[in-house]
Amino acid sequence: MKILVCISQVPDTTAKIAFTDNNTAFNNQGVTFIINPYDEWYALVRALELKESGAATAVHLITVGKADTEPVIRKALALGGDEAIRIDADSNDPYLVSLQIAEYAKSQGYDLVLCGKESIDYNSGSVGAMVAELLDMNFLGFVYKIDVAGTTVTVTREIDGGEETNACELPLVISCQKGVAEARIPNMRGIMAARTKPLKVVAPAAGAALSNIVAYEMPPAKSGVKMIDAENMDELVRLLHSEAKVI
Repeated sequence: MKILVCISQVPDTTAKIAFTDNNTAFNNQGVTFIINPYDEWYALVRALELKESGAATAVHLITVGKADTEPVIRKALALGGDEAIRIDADSNDPYLVSLQIAEYAKSQGYDLVLCGKESIDYNSGSVGAMVAELLDMNFLGFVYKIDVAGTTVTVTREIDGGEETNACELPLVISCQKGVAEARIPNMRGIMAARTKPLKVVAPAAGAALSNIVAYEMPPAKSGVKMIDAENMDELVRLLHSEAKVI
């Protein structure tokens, strides 16, 4: 079984976020970028576990981005990926990203495509399903358990009010979430090996974005916390009626 893992670059969760050009562009000055945690901790690590168990023969990584994404994909190689592909394009449109991944994967004979359930910057959660549609493969999303037996993949995923177990034949696209694997840290051997592993740069396929960013907006600042004395229940009830908001 040959696995392709989709890797995306996102701002570190501790980064201070700001926008430029009248709030139409993200300001990346001084921002540290990381592998999207859902891609790294779950999709990639589960792919590596499948290879270590003998269920998979190769784990390839793919990202859509310019040269500044290469340190991130080298880290993914350090965790244990065999080789990486960078599609030399830059887009915030999930369809165009999905198209680039699918166009490359079509001719490579991948049996299983794994990605995180969403990226932590745009949170659209749509790339996995789009890749599956473009590759004409079945798709299972929000999966937190993956087992492989021959060409049959059994997964458990969240649904409204419970969980669901599905069995599906390869080829298949799966989006992963917390629980599917335990996060790993690259060791020194992996870091050194990553320097010489193949990282292929591929020209983007022709395609047009279906969406564009009109503007960014910061969430409103959090208000202060009001402390109510445990004996003052009337005041607590009043505030719940007059000021509390249901989210």
